Amino acid sequence: MSTVTARDGTEIFYKSWGEGPAVVFIHGWPLDADAWDDQLKLVAENGYHGIAHDRRGHGRSAQPWDGYDFDTFAEDLNCLLTHLDLRDVVLVGHSMGGGELARYIGLHGAGRVSKAVLLSAITPAMLRSEGNPQGVPGEVFDDIRNGILRERSQYWQELAGQFFSADAPDSRATQGNKDAFWYMAMHQSIKAGVDCVTAFQYTDFTDDLRRFTVPTLVVHGDDDRIVPLEATARRAAGLLPDATLKVYEGGSHGLALVPGDKERFHEDLLAFLGS
Repeated sequence: MSTVTARDGTEIFYKSWGEGPAVVFIHGWPLDADAWDDQLKLVAENGYHGIAHDRRGHGRSAQPWDGYDFDTFAEDLNCLLTHLDLRDVVLVGHSMGGGELARYIGLHGAGRVSKAVLLSAITPAMLRSEGNPQGVPGEVFDDIRNGILRERSQYWQELAGQFFSADAPDSRATQGNKDAFWYMAMHQSIKAGVDCVTAFQYTDFTDDLRRFTVPTLVVHGDDDRIVPLEATARRAAGLLPDATLKVYEGGSHGLALVPGDKERFHEDLLAFLGS
């Protein structure tokens, strides 16, 4: 397995497919790099170098007790980019991975980055507040943590339907989508699962987004039941200096995995990479 050692000694797994300009994919919670296999294959077949890592505590990466905060996640990403000596990279972050992407630029700037993609991302903030009235109420995050601690396997099965808006009349989410979600979630450590909820509940990325200096594609579904469109993508697009917002009608939080929306995202991604 290919790994890079983070600053605190944590081993971070990554996969690397193809050759050409680098496209680094940052997965959402509670998934791992396998969630990006379709996109990694897509970019590798189209002349790019696709890379995706498992966040610490997820998938094949080590499961330390500490370090489940966005400053540390951003430092882990920086270690990967430095280890591979990547330049002019396109960063693609899904959900929580969008926060990781934003904090990386907030801390390190965009010197290694040529473009960014925020897919169903949690930026600029998730928690409902005076400044973010369309955000998620605090008790929802309490329910998530309690569900994981009560019986996480069953909780992941129940959350999978919400993740893919599977009960929507025109949903094309498959049983395979839900099974894959459960499988990846079960490879996340329970400590990482709970601590990550707290991290994306309370972290505000407003200042990080203001540090972006690169073209950014913002993609979100209008039936995202995990990360509200109005509280995140629309606000993010207004904060970014060079943003293109695409809203997918009926798109779920996991739209890059669902037949139909996945192919649309692939078209938009390749067009953005080539622009």
